[in-house]
Amino acid sequence: MNSRPVYLVDGARTPFIKARGRPGPFTPVDLAVQCGRPLLLRQGFPVAAIDLVVLGCVNVVADEMNPARVASLRLGISDEIPAFTVQINCGSGMQSVDTAFRYIERGTHEIVLAGGAEALSHSPLVLRRGAVEWFAALNRAKSVGERAGMFAKLKPDYLKPVIGLERGLTDPITDLNMGQTAEILAHLFDVSRRNADAYAIESHRRLGEATKNGWLKDEMLPAVARDGKVYDHDDGIRPGTTVKDLGKLRPAFEKPYGKVTPGNSSQITDGASWTILASEAAVEKYGLKPLARIVDSDWAGLDPSIMGLGPVTSTAPILKRQNISVADIDLWELNEAFAAQVLSCVAAFDQPDVTDGVLGLEGRGGRIGHDRLNVDGGAIALGHPVGTSGNRITLHLANAMKRLGKKRGIATECIGGGLGGAMLLEAA
Repeated sequence: MNSRPVYLVDGARTPFIKARGRPGPFTPVDLAVQCGRPLLLRQGFPVAAIDLVVLGCVNVVADEMNPARVASLRLGISDEIPAFTVQINCGSGMQSVDTAFRYIERGTHEIVLAGGAEALSHSPLVLRRGAVEWFAALNRAKSVGERAGMFAKLKPDYLKPVIGLERGLTDPITDLNMGQTAEILAHLFDVSRRNADAYAIESHRRLGEATKNGWLKDEMLPAVARDGKVYDHDDGIRPGTTVKDLGKLRPAFEKPYGKVTPGNSSQITDGASWTILASEAAVEKYGLKPLARIVDSDWAGLDPSIMGLGPVTSTAPILKRQNISVADIDLWELNEAFAAQVLSCVAAFDQPDVTDGVLGLEGRGGRIGHDRLNVDGGAIALGHPVGTSGNRITLHLANAMKRLGKKRGIATECIGGGLGGAMLLEAA
């Protein structure tokens, strides 16, 4: 079967709302609906033309099992249209785009709504194993005496739950949390604390410029909470941050000499993003104006302890298949899990012993210029709602390419568990 051209024709996201120690105003589905409704209203095709809905989400809340389906129905899409949720940790939002891309490419679908939604502030509280066993035993107790005996065994820490997100950010194979894997990369690629902090400051500055100049106005749509409060900007941005400010922060994971701090790491946030993918036939039928064409994508695995190099390992197969090099990519959206991780990827792309010796790129590696990398800031400034980010960076790459008149771009990210995902876009 011959593959067909696939276009990213539009998309939108909510503002990213920083988690502040309690559940935020929106659930994952609430967020998906907030940006999905106005996005669909501005389209030149009827909602009935959508063939499929795919949504990435990692921390699914109990009241929204299969959030893709719940969001699809709330958006007014026919109940006859299938909708399913995908989960590959940080890559979930990009996996939804990739799934849509493959369906359209092979000719079975014409228009697919692909997104990501995450409300990390709604991450569930989890009981400790001892507490679970105690409650189970209490439930089995039949007599008053047995129940009284169980209450005598109650320990105070049984009543102190753990935030599920804390467990989710620790790899069960290596027993390293994500920040510790970034510390390993900082050591391997000699990333200094000062350089990591400087990168973080630039992320805030760039996002501030993009916001001030209106470059996000079509991409980021306001969200309105049930109490009427309007969220119209990414509220974790700190454009006035200085190296001196960040220098006061202590290492978060490897004290006292670590390089990774809360200031040079991605923020914990809530947010959603949608993209609309269409076939060439659908573009012509409805007079759509594509942002970009999706050319290729890849997923790669690697040692979980160095999961931050996932962008390098997942991009390499694309460069080889397309017979292009790092220098041929005009713009890069490399998700900013940690500043040290991004700088390590930049260093790895420029080391022949990695690109040629390990990945077999045969001279296709090279330096990614700072003027081509995350040109409007990234997750350090706006946050990293895990199931959403891969979708956001793909959408923003398409918009940035269109705005700047660039030909080719790659969106890529590291993924907890030792994975990476990458997607190649070209000007439509």
